[in-house]
This record gives sequence, structure tokens and C-alpha cells, in this order.
Amino acid sequence: MRTWNTRFVMFFLVLGLFSSATAETPHTALPYPTATTPKAIDRGALTADTTPLSITIALRLRGLDDAEKLLKALHTPGDPQFHQFLTAKQFEARFAPTDADVAKVIAALGKYGLTVERTTATTLKVTGLPADMERAFSISLHSYEVPAQDNVPGYTFHAPISRVTIPAEISASVAAVAGLDSRPRFRPAHRSVPQTLKVASSTPQTTTPDQPGFWTVTDFADYYDVQPLYERGVTGKGRTLGIMTLAAFTPSDAFAYWSALGLKVNPNRLSIVNVDGGPGAPSDASGSTETSLDVEQSGGVAPGANIIVYQAPNTNQGFIDLFAAAVDANKAETLSTSWYTIWEWFANLENEPVTDPTTGRTAGFAQAGHELFVRAAIQGETVFAAGGDGGAYNGNDYIGCFGPYSSSNPNSCSLILDVAYPPSDPAITAAGGTTLPTLLELCENQACTAPYYDVNIPHERVWGWDYLDGYCEVVFGADPVNCGIFPVGSGGGVSIMFYEPFYQFGLRGVQLSQPGQIWEAGTNIAAELGAPGPPCCSFYKLPAYFPGRNVPDVSFNADPETGYVIYYTSSASGFEILTFYGGTSFVAPQLNGVSALLGEYLHGRRLGLLNFPLYGLAQFGWGYHGPNAPLHAIAYGDNWFYYGRNGYSPAAGVGTLDVANFAEILRGPF
Repeated sequence: MRTWNTRFVMFFLVLGLFSSATAETPHTALPYPTATTPKAIDRGALTADTTPLSITIALRLRGLDDAEKLLKALHTPGDPQFHQFLTAKQFEARFAPTDADVAKVIAALGKYGLTVERTTATTLKVTGLPADMERAFSISLHSYEVPAQDNVPGYTFHAPISRVTIPAEISASVAAVAGLDSRPRFRPAHRSVPQTLKVASSTPQTTTPDQPGFWTVTDFADYYDVQPLYERGVTGKGRTLGIMTLAAFTPSDAFAYWSALGLKVNPNRLSIVNVDGGPGAPSDASGSTETSLDVEQSGGVAPGANIIVYQAPNTNQGFIDLFAAAVDANKAETLSTSWYTIWEWFANLENEPVTDPTTGRTAGFAQAGHELFVRAAIQGETVFAAGGDGGAYNGNDYIGCFGPYSSSNPNSCSLILDVAYPPSDPAITAAGGTTLPTLLELCENQACTAPYYDVNIPHERVWGWDYLDGYCEVVFGADPVNCGIFPVGSGGGVSIMFYEPFYQFGLRGVQLSQPGQIWEAGTNIAAELGAPGPPCCSFYKLPAYFPGRNVPDVSFNADPETGYVIYYTSSASGFEILTFYGGTSFVAPQLNGVSALLGEYLHGRRLGLLNFPLYGLAQFGWGYHGPNAPLHAIAYGDNWFYYGRNGYSPAAGVGTLDVANFAEILRGPF
């Protein structure tokens, strides 16, 4: 087993070779939301403010139904259009809004004194005074302040206190309006082992160089059979990875990580694209750890690939503009994001879902994102998203409210099965998580001395911390909520926003939404979820037996107890080597790096939406059987509701990949 002393020394040998500075941006880094974020204080109306605001209008694709049909044809073996992906210009000519449509929107908004410029094929930047924005969208804008808390700085944002209404004359052309609410919305999907669950030692039941908790991309490559590709000289050369993030990072951390592992990388492989001015300087509170691990993991799995880090402010507007910029540029063959929102339905709160009577389509943030992801797939870009770390109850995990609901308690809410956005989108490959086979010795006292509490995990299983139930009860006398283990695990379940996609049809293990799912929240919880005005989100009955898109699609090790190392420069304490980190945040960039290797191995071919070959293999028995099986079913464990099984499950997806075998399969009919 390699020691970390050697790697630590190697870090300081290379530290002086790389600048830790990123491009300066005019923005202040926004802290990402947590369950303990203080309640926003209303500082009054913006009507008289003379500082202009800029928002984004996402325009609908022209012929979305045709685009969805083309996406399917491009990914169906035997179809004449199979893998005949469009260039960016070809897509624009066929599906982007016409100049006439854009001119109509510009003219309509100009009547309110707003100026408009086209930023990408499908997005417009709209600028004007708050009063003009209010008139255009029939809203009242207020300014809000979130106080500082502990080491998290305070910040201000603006938001409407009433529902956004799109002017009727352009509603058929608009998919979403983003930016009228400028609060931080997204959270990174990484976790660390808390002190209460500290590991004294672990005895791995794997043959990887490092024990679980200290894993690097080298261990990942050994365990998931990436090494045969490296032995053939495949490193991702000629490929470009796109990291989609909402926090800045320190580039020298990534180079130090790769150097400590002995990876030979191009010192000029990294480039940074600041969207909407960028997210501000790196900071712990904004989630810079996330970006660091995204770059380290993806670039470590594919050391020969170039990397573009697209980074934007942590807002709905930033997220839309981030993907619009990357997909419009079409420079990266693969993209990944490890940021997610509370619950897919709440993703639309800024521009609440509105059904257009002409098209029958829903206008909202998630719809705008979906159209961008459809475009990416048609251009052959492969997009991955972390599935979340709240098990089958991502929403409850996100807000830190675990039920039961009581009408007399304003801080209570019901427990509800849900999935996060964007992994619920069917044009994305959603990343789930597993726990490695190992024998854990957990501390029973603060000094972490013997005796220890043993937890045996004999098989790779779905990541769900319910396997720590006994430890919590015996050592702390605590239930799962008070012990901090519920509902931590691999995000998974059934969407109630997106229908079951074609590639999941007829697959055993795919489920319908559960009956009896009713969201009820006290006034304090409801107010925090919606606009800071009147509560918007106190009651919602989820459709029962809805044939929704199942999440996740594919998994790798994500449990912090069997997790990873991160090289990270903290804004508070300087450089650190963090251990026992995990989350589906690791899986999304790992898949990004794997796809770069696959693209090179397939002679520079783009892969498009990877879900088609993944589910195609899962439909056939030989996807899991034989000496060269590309898939490994995760039949053990659960994510607090959905269980692993021999095949697909909304807990671990189709399972894990044998990367080398999967690469050979892709040389065939897929």
C-alpha cells in the first residue's frame, strides 16, 4: 500500500510550478444553500432602484418534438441516422428560434424599456431597471439580506414576491425566465464522514493500492477495470472534458493531485470560461471543494484530455447560461455537473410552470434545461449529473426537515419520495453511488481508542447509511435522524416531472411513482422554499403510479466511509489533503473521464447520450453475464427505500461498469 507521506512531499515539490490564481471576476462568491442557511430578511421594494438588472430568457426550440425524435434516431443502432450527430450550426439551422421569432421577443420587451441581446442560439440577455422588469413580468421585486453565520458570509439577493407572468404575445416563444430571483439555488453533491461516524481503520476486501477512504483515481481505475485501456495507450488524448460548476477553484490543487499520482499531464490542459462574470473567488462556503474534486477526478481518469471549466454564479440564471454557453460552443465532447437543486418540481419556482395553450408545453426552468440537454445529445455531447446524496428523500435531506408534518409546527414537513434536478432529466446520464466491500472499525469514543464497533460490508452495495443503524443505536443511543445518517445515500427514485424515456421501456426493475406521496410543510419551511413573500409550497400531492423517468442510470463508489482523497486549498486554513470524502459528486466526473477514454478508444467518435447503450445492455442477459460482462449488478443494500437487485433498480441504476469490457461493447452494434 502506498503511503500518503510520499504524495504529500510530492505536492510541495510541484506547488511552486503552478499558479493558484484564477481569473479575477467582478462577482462575490455566493454561499451554497444548506439546511442551516439563515432566513432571508426583506429589505424592501426595488422599484425605485436605479441599478439595472440583467436576466436571461431561454427561448423554446423550434420543433422540439422533431428534435426528440431525432435524438432517438441518432442513438438507435440500425437507424440510418445512427450517430450522425449534428454540428452546432446544423442544429441551429434546424431547431433554433428564427431571427423573426427573436426579433418579435426583442420588440415586445422593448416596449417596457428593456434592452435585449442574443447571447447564444437559444438565450437572450435582457437588461433594464427594476421598475421596467416589474412592468414587463407583472411582479413586485424586493431586496433580501441573508445574515452571516459562523464562517459563512452574508449576502443579498433580489426576488419577486409574486408569480412571474410572461407577456402573452411572447409566451409561446419562451421556455423560462431566469434571473428575477438571484438567490443561490444549487448545492454540490459531495459528503465527508462526520466526526461522529469516524473510521478508526478499514480492512479492504478489494485489491486496490489504497484502502477505502483514501481512494484516488488510480484505485478507481484498478477496481473498475480501466487499466486495460491505459495499457493500450488510451488516456483521453484529443478529447475535451467540460466541467460545469458554480464555484471557482485553485488550479494548482488539481495539478498537485495528478503529479502526486505520477500522472503525466499537459501543463496547459486547463482553461477556464467565466459565464455571467464567473462565481467569484474560490471559497469554502461557495463550494470550491466541489470544483476541485470534479477537475481532479475527471482529469485524473483521463490524464491525456484537455479540460474546460465553465463556471458561473450559483443562481438559476447562472445554471442556464452555463449550459447554454457550453452547448452552444460545442467544444467539449463530454460534460458533467455535480450541482443539484432540492427537488425537480421546485426547480421551477422562479418561473412557476405555466402551460402554454398553443403548444401544451410547460414553461419553466427545468423545461429550459431539458431543451439544452436535448441539443447536447443531438450534437453528440455526453452529459452527466450527480444524482444527489439524500437517498430516496433528496428534498428532505436538502432542507434538513425529516418529518412528520404537524399543522401546529411551522418548522415541520412530511417525508416524501423525490428526485433532484438536473439528474431527473431523461437527456442526462444520472450518476448513482455504491459502498465498497470492506470491514470498518468505527470509533466508540472521542479519542478513537479500542474497543471499536465493527461493520462488515461483504459485497459492493447500494450506498445508504442505514447500514450504520446498529452503530448509532449502540454507541449513541440515537435514531437515524439524530445520528445524522438519515437519509444519506445514493439519490434515486421516480420523476414526477419527466415521463419514462424510451430507453427504460420494458426494463425489469423500473418502477412507477409510489402512492400516498403528499408534501405538507409548515409556514417557515414553505416560505424558505418559494419566494420570500407568501408561502408558495405548503401542500402538493404527487401523482400516484406516474410512469416517470427512473434515476439513477449507472453507479460507482460514492460512500464517504469507503471514499476518496481531495487536494484542496481552503479559503480558511490553506492547503489540505482531505480524506474520507464521497458523494455522487465523484461519480459524475469519473464518468466524464471514462467517456473521454471511450471516445479516444473509438477513434475520436462522439458518444452522445450514454443511456441508450447502458439500457440496451441491461435489457439483454449477457450485459451482466460471461467473462467479459460490461455491467455489474448491485444486488445488495438500499438508499432508504429502493433496494439493489440483479438488474436495474432506482437505487444503483444498471449497476457499475467494467470499463474495459464496456469499451469493447461500444465497438460493436452500440
